[in-house]
Amino acid sequence: MELVMSDFTLGCGPAHRLEITLRKADWQLADVTKLTKNEDLCRQIRSVLLGHAKITVMEHVIDLDKEPFCPEGLYSTGKGAEHRKGGKLILTPGKIKLFLAEGQKNGGCLEGHKLREELVNQPVLNANALDYYWAHQELIPEEWKGKVVYFWGTIYRDARRNLFVRYLHRSGDRWVSGFRWLGGDFHGYRPAAVLASPAL
Repeated sequence: MELVMSDFTLGCGPAHRLEITLRKADWQLADVTKLTKNEDLCRQIRSVLLGHAKITVMEHVIDLDKEPFCPEGLYSTGKGAEHRKGGKLILTPGKIKLFLAEGQKNGGCLEGHKLREELVNQPVLNANALDYYWAHQELIPEEWKGKVVYFWGTIYRDARRNLFVRYLHRSGDRWVSGFRWLGGDFHGYRPAAVLASPAL
């Protein structure tokens, strides 16, 4: 079978070699689908191949020092609340990992206040990272699907002094953000987002 494109024919041989190269470059079928629907992007890639343009990698920087967003009814200051600052985080692949305390492993769970104590010495990310991921959902790692990922660097309180931590979770075909009371249990599918390496 041959696919005819404008004034040239892409035979099975070139198509197969292209598929092999794309696989080696970690392309997914969804990436190819996007490319086939975007003629302008195809022209831009061809310009790079011809030496008429170059690719600049977009840098994603998260400000972990700014004041966090507070959902309605929650506050990031006051007794029990906390906002751990962490400078400027340049987001790169592998920079963030998921962490489980020992008590969460092998089917176990920990009460939220106990888990907070367990995470004191961990480089947990704050809610600013959550909100950056929320605004750039294409950056959310694939392995986060099926988990409820918590950002323990920011602890909120309400008017009754209850404490909460925010999370990201994949529900169906979309990501949702919410918060959980620290008096609840945190099972193994509720990991913490932590730095795998220091912020830059």
